[in-house]
Amino acid sequence: MKTINFLKPNKDNLQVFLYTGSILFFISLFDVFLSSFLNYNLTSFLPDILSFWLPLVFGLIGLHLLRIEFSGIKYLDLLNKNINTSNFNALLTLLIIFIIIKAMPPSLSWFIFDANIAGDTKEACTGTGACWTYIKVWLRRFMYGMYPNELQWRINISFIILIGLAFVGYFAGEKLKKFLTLYYVIIYPIIAYILIYYLISGGSFGLVWVETGAWGGLSLTFIVSFFCLIFCFPIGMLLALGRRSDLPTIKYMSVGFIEFWRGVPLITVLFMSSVMFPMFLPEDFFMDKLVRVIIAISLFEAAYVAEVIRGGLQALPRGQYDAAKSLGMGYWKMHIFVILPQALKLVIPGIANTFLALVKDTPLIFVVGLMEIAGMLGLAKTNPKWLGFAMEGYVFAAIIFWIICYAMSKYSYNLEAKYKTER
Repeated sequence: MKTINFLKPNKDNLQVFLYTGSILFFISLFDVFLSSFLNYNLTSFLPDILSFWLPLVFGLIGLHLLRIEFSGIKYLDLLNKNINTSNFNALLTLLIIFIIIKAMPPSLSWFIFDANIAGDTKEACTGTGACWTYIKVWLRRFMYGMYPNELQWRINISFIILIGLAFVGYFAGEKLKKFLTLYYVIIYPIIAYILIYYLISGGSFGLVWVETGAWGGLSLTFIVSFFCLIFCFPIGMLLALGRRSDLPTIKYMSVGFIEFWRGVPLITVLFMSSVMFPMFLPEDFFMDKLVRVIIAISLFEAAYVAEVIRGGLQALPRGQYDAAKSLGMGYWKMHIFVILPQALKLVIPGIANTFLALVKDTPLIFVVGLMEIAGMLGLAKTNPKWLGFAMEGYVFAAIIFWIICYAMSKYSYNLEAKYKTER
């Protein structure tokens, strides 16, 4: 039998290191689990300070023994590659796992076991956990704002149609796929505008008109985010091209626009669009506040999109431009068919990050009187009948925004994988 060196685990004694390391690692996790969930400590017979640190020591030794290079075991190599590359990383991994285990009992108690969801009044919340009754009672307002209850079917139908039309690309045949860009960039936004203007707003075809001041909740968050995403991307693309233009007028106008909007806080932009901008309009000209807000956010985010796209344009080698010109392509044809497809592919993470920031910035519109989901939470927590339940509301909003942002993030990862090419 070969001599076992526990200081340098290797493949020669793989089984010994694997079993010993796994046992020590799981003993450390099991001890923390028992103390957290059952209030029982396996090492209670030891001095307190030793009992406190022993799980961490066992875990570190276990991960050290498992740190075998090229073991040939798929999951072990994956573990070592990602979270067990060194003793420091092993320590961080154990601390994070221990904190999660320690936080689970109180979190589960507050979220589920001690929470209340029955009833329709504040008095129904008698436990020490979350009062989900508050969310249940205010759910319509969080979803639709002050939109009349009997007319909320119009919002539901609009969103169902738009979601259905968004999946047209998955069912399009080979002959129609070349028109998908035209559909998603031009036709789909026009359909969305028509549905929102005529169905949600009303005032035509016998539908009762509902002013935009009554719109709110998550539905308003989706509407603002949807149109801002659509508008800011092409504007940002044009600004990125303009900033790299050889024409001084176009270049410096683009630079001025980008630097101005990037240097101003969004809350100031919203305030100016809502309060100051109408003062510069003719007396007989009216522009709805929601339209002004969408334009303001779109221009603000377009400056950030422009810089992300400019980074992609600068990342391309000069040979791509020369090759396109050698084929006789003009400026626009070269950029549409050669340059932009490659540049946009390179900056998918940056564009996705900007879009995520846009979605999370929409709650700021409450400062101009538009009550999206965060604004409705602020309104609900000040209601005299429901004082003291702001935490539940913000947790609910955080979960909603996390789901939205995570879905967008996963979609961007899929796009990266789909268009990934080795360079």
